[in-house]
Amino acid sequence: MTDGSFSSQARLFLLGRCGWALVWMIGSLLRYRVEGWEHVEQLKKDGTPAILSFWHNQIFYATHFWRFRNISVITSPHGDGDYIARIIEKFGYVAARGSSTRGSTRALLELRRHLRRGGDVAFTIDGPTGPLYQVKPGPIWLSQKTGHPIVPFHIEPKSFWHTRSWDGFRIPKPFSPALVKIGPPFTVPPDASGEDWVRTYQQSMDTLKEYCEAYDWSGSSVESRRPL
Repeated sequence: MTDGSFSSQARLFLLGRCGWALVWMIGSLLRYRVEGWEHVEQLKKDGTPAILSFWHNQIFYATHFWRFRNISVITSPHGDGDYIARIIEKFGYVAARGSSTRGSTRALLELRRHLRRGGDVAFTIDGPTGPLYQVKPGPIWLSQKTGHPIVPFHIEPKSFWHTRSWDGFRIPKPFSPALVKIGPPFTVPPDASGEDWVRTYQQSMDTLKEYCEAYDWSGSSVESRRPL
């Protein structure tokens, strides 16, 4: 975490503001086409909180798309996590501090409490350090312990920039169409084999990714707003 000095707090404030403005500005210019939203609507109708999951390189536009829904997400307990937490909290998220190497149990327990209070949670399931596009077992454990469903999704902008980080972090280009594909929810039984479900989960995420990457935008309509 950052120290309590004035310079550190000022830097945190400024970077948080800049990050929020960038995500808000570009995200607001994206044109979404959403498939599978009926899964989200049905869970909401049933009053069932969900465990949303997506790939790490989609954080930028996933943050904007799912904003202001009281979703709890894990952020790093280290310095960079302070900046990320500051940004996402401005979009209505709840930060559960932890990572795969430090504080992971505490963060998962925070997510479980959030589900019990009626809120959704979200995972970048190949984060925070990869390997890229490989499912990790955190959401499976959480579904087993709580009985809440996992909802996989993939967001694929038609045009984007990417960084040279391990995940090829993506920043969508303004006014790009973006396909949001939401898969069917599934719940992991408490006595199920975690390894078997990792394979099933991986297949589900791979299917969504392949569908979005092969999507034919010719003749497809897009909406300027996300569903409410």
